[in-house]
Amino acid sequence: MNSASPLASSSLASPPLASPSLSGTLEKSHLRLGFVALADAAPLVAAKLLEFGHAHGLTLELCRQPSWAAVRDKLLSGDLDAAHTLYGLVYGVQLGLGGPQTDMAVLMVLNRNGQAITLSNRLADALAEHGTLPKALAKLGRKPVFAQTFPTGTHAMWLYYWLAAQGVHPLRDMESAVIPPPQMVAALADDKLDGLCVGEPWNAMAEARGVGRTVAYTSEVWPDHPEKVLACRRDFVGANPNAARALVQTMLEACRWLDGAGHRNEIARWLARPDYIGIDAALIAARLDDALPASVPRALPVRFFEHGAVNYPRPSEGAWFLTQFERWGMIDARADYAQIAARINQTQLYREAAARLNVPLAAEEIAATFVDGKVWDSAARATAFARGFAVRR
Repeated sequence: MNSASPLASSSLASPPLASPSLSGTLEKSHLRLGFVALADAAPLVAAKLLEFGHAHGLTLELCRQPSWAAVRDKLLSGDLDAAHTLYGLVYGVQLGLGGPQTDMAVLMVLNRNGQAITLSNRLADALAEHGTLPKALAKLGRKPVFAQTFPTGTHAMWLYYWLAAQGVHPLRDMESAVIPPPQMVAALADDKLDGLCVGEPWNAMAEARGVGRTVAYTSEVWPDHPEKVLACRRDFVGANPNAARALVQTMLEACRWLDGAGHRNEIARWLARPDYIGIDAALIAARLDDALPASVPRALPVRFFEHGAVNYPRPSEGAWFLTQFERWGMIDARADYAQIAARINQTQLYREAAARLNVPLAAEEIAATFVDGKVWDSAARATAFARGFAVRR
């Protein structure tokens, strides 16, 4: 999909926030960016509609993909230059999980939070009646079926972590299905699923259609967790360092714009278009808003910028996904998680881009306390963290 800019008829038409000079000729000026129909594709859509790339010498072409597997395949084939993608997908490709091993690059974090776990009405009722998930699942009389969006992706990791914290073993006590985000609600409505973990607006749509209820937010699993990233093959960065840096600058401007007053409601109306998500804008806006209603007191809002606190591609956060791959038997235990993450996450490129926009740099390390009380604060402690779970493979 090549989305023409509709600026002439939109209140989105405002000038970019900064126009720094380029330090080198762009190796490539037309970039094809992939995305999946999710609300957290908002930075890419805003960047295209506002043409933030023009100030940095770039023209963006947005290419909607039907699934995360399609994003992976088109990144690897070179049909896409970069993409809005699952953090864990990038790390899985790096290790050759579920596809050919390819050296990958995380350029920046696009958002934090904004995902949820929704149960079928039957299971949500049983949970409300019996108080614990194991007791509720026992009433089904069979193994439950839970869906996520990609085997090494964020939704699989949030779902597995949450289930384990509830006393449910995600590899032994349930069946796991991989379903693209836009197909989740239909599968739930057809009674094929007992629960799912997916990004918005699909949890909101399940509730609006009366086929499921949101029972947990991924920000309860890991408060302010990294979610989607801007990613590409590492050889793209090597061959196009100036273009890659200009792309990070462009996306930082888009993320900063999304923090502006009223801009999330504005972008929700554009995301509702058939070219992007294609559902009611009110459903998108309801959980895209940075001030969530009192009815969801446990959730943290989706964050896109927060003065740059969202976007730094902290290697320690990437290394966390490797600990979970080990936990669930996707990889054998190894001692080089910090080194792997340092190669994937392009921190120097990000620092250069942020400096040109006067975007503050976030802390290199930050502690996070998970739903089970475990604390993650450093990739240097990855080995102990990965092997410290009672519920594991």
